Amino acid sequence: MSTPNASRPLRVGLIGYGYAGCTFHAPLIGAVDGMDVAVVASSQPVQVQRDIPHAEVVADAAALIAHEDVDLVVIAAPNAAHAPLAEAALRAGKHVVVDKPFVLDLAQARHVTRLAKESGCVLSVFQNRRWDSDFLAVSEAIAAGRIGRVVQFESRIDRFRPEVRERWREQAVPGAGLWFDLGPHLIDQALVLFGLPQRVTLHRLAQRSGGVVDDWFHAVLDYGVLQVILHAGMLVAGDTPRFLVHGERGSLCKQAADPQETQLREGMRPGAEGWGEDSDPLRLTDGNGEQVSLAAPSGDHRLYYAAVRDAVLGIAQPPVTPVQALALMAVLEAGAKSARAGASEDLDLSSEEWAAAQADFPALQSAAVALRSVPD
Repeated sequence: MSTPNASRPLRVGLIGYGYAGCTFHAPLIGAVDGMDVAVVASSQPVQVQRDIPHAEVVADAAALIAHEDVDLVVIAAPNAAHAPLAEAALRAGKHVVVDKPFVLDLAQARHVTRLAKESGCVLSVFQNRRWDSDFLAVSEAIAAGRIGRVVQFESRIDRFRPEVRERWREQAVPGAGLWFDLGPHLIDQALVLFGLPQRVTLHRLAQRSGGVVDDWFHAVLDYGVLQVILHAGMLVAGDTPRFLVHGERGSLCKQAADPQETQLREGMRPGAEGWGEDSDPLRLTDGNGEQVSLAAPSGDHRLYYAAVRDAVLGIAQPPVTPVQALALMAVLEAGAKSARAGASEDLDLSSEEWAAAQADFPALQSAAVALRSVPD
């Protein structure tokens, strides 16, 4: 196993240079001190070398995994390839980051997490939206007790993309569809705040003309008195809040979403002036109907990779642990089962897995502080 020290940059091998690899992983890694995208496996060498001139481009994942100059393998390939590529990298003694969703099902999640434990390598899943400005604003307000005990938490990511595009995420292939694309983001944020739900109910549809996989979903995570509603759709032109939270003392509404994905698409370098700044405040309405606006903190997805760097150096835990990744997969799988059966589903976790996951997610009271305190 290759374990670098702080005297040289962590050498990263990036598998895949599609939307996720090009827009998120490469710029974020390149903007973190002590990390360097050294090797890229891609069928688009011209684009890679235009963006990362010093990186070596190899034709396939096997060559990258075997490369002696790679410490950490980042997997930004199609979802069905996540498990086999993660297994190959771990068996080669490489540390691994997998883009969300972790893998395709709970059996694969258990297998890969077991391999990581046996290898002694760091394994983490890219859940960058823990460091979104909108989520930080909401989580800090909840942790501060501004609306008292939460009874309803609504989180949604809506877009207006009426045309079905020729890309694997929208084709009838394993791991495609909106539940596996945006579901992991919304689920992870809920688990960070509230831990594991008792059961999951999911409805999903293909609403667009010509759609062959789900492009709309509505999920309810049941925590007893607390109900968590997760929603996403591709035919929503606007006017829906990103978060809506109700508690015994009032309500929170965050209208606009974190700006970082838009900034990355527009070519902004992470850390540049204005990076992650969110001008849309969180609105708090108390029980008397009085409203106040709370400034949203800046988001910073770089903090995910700064924490990965420190985990590889042995001075911190991974920012998203294998236990957390496995728990999220249990929720994702329960949702898929619920949609097929038309009924609520429990999480298929053993008592040991359940206890480990509940202990591994940050406590609500410290979640907001922990997310913002990773050194860069």
